[in-house]
Amino acid sequence: MKTLGSDAPVQRVTARAYTIPTDGEEADGTIHWHSTTIVIAQVEAGGMSGIGYAYASGAAVQVITDMLANVVTGMDARDVTRAWVAMGVAVRNVGKPGIASSAIAAVDTALWDLKAKLAGQSLLDLLGAARDEVAAYGSGGFTSYSDERLREQFSRWAGEGLTAVKMKIGEHPDADVERVTQARRAIGDGVELYVDANGAFHAKEALRYADAFAELGVSWFEEPVSSGDLAGMRLVRDRGPSGMRIAAGEYGYTLHDQRRMLEANAVDVLQADATRCGGPCGFMRAAALCEAFNVPLSAHTAPTLHATLACAAAPAINVEYFYDHARIERMLFDGAVEPRQGMLVPNRGEPGLGIALKTRDAELYAA
Repeated sequence: MKTLGSDAPVQRVTARAYTIPTDGEEADGTIHWHSTTIVIAQVEAGGMSGIGYAYASGAAVQVITDMLANVVTGMDARDVTRAWVAMGVAVRNVGKPGIASSAIAAVDTALWDLKAKLAGQSLLDLLGAARDEVAAYGSGGFTSYSDERLREQFSRWAGEGLTAVKMKIGEHPDADVERVTQARRAIGDGVELYVDANGAFHAKEALRYADAFAELGVSWFEEPVSSGDLAGMRLVRDRGPSGMRIAAGEYGYTLHDQRRMLEANAVDVLQADATRCGGPCGFMRAAALCEAFNVPLSAHTAPTLHATLACAAAPAINVEYFYDHARIERMLFDGAVEPRQGMLVPNRGEPGLGIALKTRDAELYAA
């Protein structure tokens, strides 16, 4: 077993994109989609390989191979923060937010996975655990779903022990109150109900719907307006129903994005997505910001990765068990994490993240 005192220069960085069709049309308040692309990076050093991933455009593969691989190759695999800073510098002229940040995220995750493997530890033990498990909430209820499929998905999750579920709204606002009513009937009174508009409303419109949703026990309203409209977010947070948390932040690609949202008092809960904000390095910095502002942190999608990171982040309260990503992670990874009685428990019995790519299965979806 390699020790932290051993020499472990990065020898190779590779990346590939895989596009997986959805099992039916999916839609939210602003877009429709029929497939999801996952970019998987692998980093080799010390006779071991680390794996990382991001949900992003396949263009992130070119960023990794053309701009990041040469930067990281030759660096000590244990100096993950040094590599993260160097990758940020390398993408300066193409713009860090967006595709480049997701490319960095995939490589950063692979480096952390590799560092933990070189140390013979789980990634959670390497980072240091704040908790052993973290609450998951089921996330689906797409606007493209029939009422029947919405009820089936939510009642199943409630029966499996999830204590909160989230549905998409905003594509057909006039139908949303009835859809939320159907969701509430499916889960009963003992499960929290969240809604996500993906920025489909204007602030005053969002407030009108928030009042109607509050009567149905909705306790979380995500992106009621565009997360770029910080004044609108603040208005909804200040004037919305008591007991309804306003959440946003999934499109915070940089620490500056997240800090601006917190400084504007725009959210009750900040969301961070490690596959967008630069991997574990970026996610843990977002967690530090949340501690400084005394705001809870919620991990956005990518449940297998975020199960570990949220257990290491003191202000984290939950992880989004997003239907689309959970399905993909089960398909492509051995060791994908699934809820147990509403909780996600990282695999601490294996080094690193505890996942391995199902190479033969993944090849079916290679770009």
